Amino acid sequence: MNFTTYFLLFIIYAFLGWVMEVTAKLIQYKRFINRGFLVGPYCPIYGFGAVLITILLERYLYDPVILFVMAIVTCATLEYLTSWIMEKLFKARWWDYSNRKFNLDGRICLGTTIPFGLLGVFIMYVSNPFILQMLGKLNENTLNIISLSLFILFAIDNVVSAVVIIGFRNTTIKIDRENVKDNTEEITKMVREVLIQKSWLHRRLVNAYPKLIAIRSKIKEIKDEVEESAKEVKKSINEKVEKVKDTIKDKEEKIETEILGKK
Repeated sequence: MNFTTYFLLFIIYAFLGWVMEVTAKLIQYKRFINRGFLVGPYCPIYGFGAVLITILLERYLYDPVILFVMAIVTCATLEYLTSWIMEKLFKARWWDYSNRKFNLDGRICLGTTIPFGLLGVFIMYVSNPFILQMLGKLNENTLNIISLSLFILFAIDNVVSAVVIIGFRNTTIKIDRENVKDNTEEITKMVREVLIQKSWLHRRLVNAYPKLIAIRSKIKEIKDEVEESAKEVKKSINEKVEKVKDTIKDKEEKIETEILGKK
């Protein structure tokens, strides 16, 4: 296992992850959607996940149950960090599991981590041995040529896609600043409308993530909700204080009446 082998594993699993994502969206939306941040047919998060599983979990091959659990931990950590990093870099929530049960900050949820655990077991016991066996049949020069060619295409794709995503980020920030009082749904809708009018690369990104959320506006809404909750709490406290004052006043009047009665 050298760098070339790991890179080819990365590309193969990134492609298989793309196929899985495209198939899922085809079933859901009844149309082809080119998933992922990149233009090419691959989703890097699957490639990174598979390589991490290959490197980190070989020690657990003796026990499928432990391997399954560790695959869940590995993939869940990767998905959470990817969501957080992409959100900070590009001011958007690219996927959101907030409406699903057993989710963590809307970034990961039980419904997706369990399948990743199963995929981890499949990778270590089934697909990795088969893929490595096939790669082992190719000579070193052939592997290097294939790896270098794919790396060049992948690097170019990353540069082009980065320009598109940065353009998305700038559009989101601009619209957010110009529409201070608008909510998340309105901001996101406006961002989509602007991007759809740009190049097909921008339209592809919008179509790839139909549940994308403009995060700056979301933060603003959370702030508004907190302020509203604070007002309600303050109002409730004031009402209780007034009630206590009235109770004390009633007792004072009662005591005063009793004293006057005795006189």
